[in-house]
Amino acid sequence: MNRFLALLLLAALALTGCGKSSETKSPAPAGGGKKLTIALLPKSKGNAYFISCRKGAERAAQELGAELIFDGPTNPDPAKQNEIVENWITLGVDVIAAACENKEGISTALRKAKAKGVKVITYDADALPDAREFFVNQATSQGIGYALMDEAARLCGNEGEFAVITGSLTAANQIEWRKFVEERRAEKYPNMKMVALRPCDDLKDKAQSETTTLLSAYPNLKIIVSTTSLGVPGAAEAIKQAGKTGQVKNIGLGLPNENKRYVHDGVTDSVILWKTEDLGYLAVYAANALAKGELKTGDKTIKAGSLGEFAIQGDNIMLGKPFIFNKENIDQFDF
Repeated sequence: MNRFLALLLLAALALTGCGKSSETKSPAPAGGGKKLTIALLPKSKGNAYFISCRKGAERAAQELGAELIFDGPTNPDPAKQNEIVENWITLGVDVIAAACENKEGISTALRKAKAKGVKVITYDADALPDAREFFVNQATSQGIGYALMDEAARLCGNEGEFAVITGSLTAANQIEWRKFVEERRAEKYPNMKMVALRPCDDLKDKAQSETTTLLSAYPNLKIIVSTTSLGVPGAAEAIKQAGKTGQVKNIGLGLPNENKRYVHDGVTDSVILWKTEDLGYLAVYAANALAKGELKTGDKTIKAGSLGEFAIQGDNIMLGKPFIFNKENIDQFDF
């Protein structure tokens, strides 16, 4: 199917309600030029983290006059991500922005997209470098890992047992974050000991059940550290129901709105993240600039609408540093 017919098919699916992906309509660009079609791939489309990214992405698409397609697996599923990318290649989208569940697994499909003339960037979690042009990096892996370990150690007095809840054992970005958690632990906090690593499949209920098991198996556990957004409220609910509020600390990467009540109740001590709407917004601006030839190898900065200018380090577009949300500031944020 040629590119023109494929895009007609995409439009027909959207109009008839038969398509499974979600599409944001934008005003036609001035001068009657062709709209860019930007396809945004989350790890899982029901995850509140990526729903927040989508909000920023939709705002950027409206400002740019681009069509935004948002689609992904219901739960983290590398094979399903590959299937969606293959479908977008057939449909002839202009650019794909992907948050990659499995770095190696999705790179073949992304390379195929590039070979067909589709521009490719990644955000949140990277592919192999030759499978995309740029990575929109929410924070460096070192910065995230160090921030998690520093906060955990601070709350535990620099000693004690901790367990990690991860989204999945194969998520490349979370593997990197844990690597730097361990590097920081070995360097600065040798009396901290990780006793367990448990996946929750990006499900709050599973994070809760895994934490309940950990609390029983490790009576000396001092803190739960989650590297996935749904791990933090899931662990908090388990700690609360076990009557161990204050006895077992709880921190991790997460969204303020999902964790406010646990923070105010003293169950969760702090949440570490970045502004997820800004991540989605910047990803779409970067995708648009790449597709239009306005973003090139060697560039040092990129302008992204109302957010202003961002630094580019090599092929990484840097959103910024991790931010710690706690009882003192969490009510200032609404995402």
